[in-house]
Amino acid sequence: MFTRADLLALTAILMWASLAALGVKLAHVPPFLLTGLGLLVGSVLAVPLSRLQWRAWVVPWQTLLLGVYGLFGFHLLLFIALRTAPALQANLINYLWPLGMVVLAPLILPGLRWRASQVGAAVLGFAGAAVVILGRSGGSLAGGWHSGYALALGSALVWSTYSLGTRRVAPFATSAVGAFAAVSGVLSLACHALWEPAADLSARDLGLIVLLGLGPLGGAFFLWDAALKAGDPRRIGLLAFLTPLLSTAVVLLTTGQALTASLALGALMIVGAAVWGQR
Repeated sequence: MFTRADLLALTAILMWASLAALGVKLAHVPPFLLTGLGLLVGSVLAVPLSRLQWRAWVVPWQTLLLGVYGLFGFHLLLFIALRTAPALQANLINYLWPLGMVVLAPLILPGLRWRASQVGAAVLGFAGAAVVILGRSGGSLAGGWHSGYALALGSALVWSTYSLGTRRVAPFATSAVGAFAAVSGVLSLACHALWEPAADLSARDLGLIVLLGLGPLGGAFFLWDAALKAGDPRRIGLLAFLTPLLSTAVVLLTTGQALTASLALGALMIVGAAVWGQR
């Protein structure tokens, strides 16, 4: 039986699933520029949530640092990893973050403990994600270690520890995620100015960026925070393995490609992992 927290998390995951498809349409836009603008658009969603009471954005500096660590730190490490290491392997390593949530939850949050079923389900879920991601490339992996893999692993640790860390700081309103997004968006634009070439954006690009900010780079973060406040992070971590599965399915459907056997197998493994872990 799905709980309210599960439904909030699933809605966030559905939004994240659209990120790859939107990213394909905006592939010509430098990634830090795209992220910065998307986060700034997303931060505006906090206005109706806070009912125009800007005090809801004011949080202790430790909480603000945690939010910027999560939203900006995750994207910074992931983008550098994707630029310096083979993208397929880096993306796969990054998807260790749901496994990290399950494994690290008892270490970070008091009152939780490891359960063999949940850890086993998390490993099965990651294996399913690996099948989905590797299936898109025909299963080819370049050998050897690359320093960029450490950055990809770092991005996974950042998102899993941020997600769990929001339960360790003083309680804050979900609308405060708007402040996290606004500061992270400004920092992302600073990275764009330092490291990326200037880009001309068309009206179509701006429209898609608004969708990006309302969905995977905005609304999803608010829903994710609300889910973590209301539910068991181990359950939510297991559900998060649906992200690469749904993302791949959306890309295949929007590009007119046929669904593959690896996608079906990965789906069985991920859904099975979620059911096993939640039992």
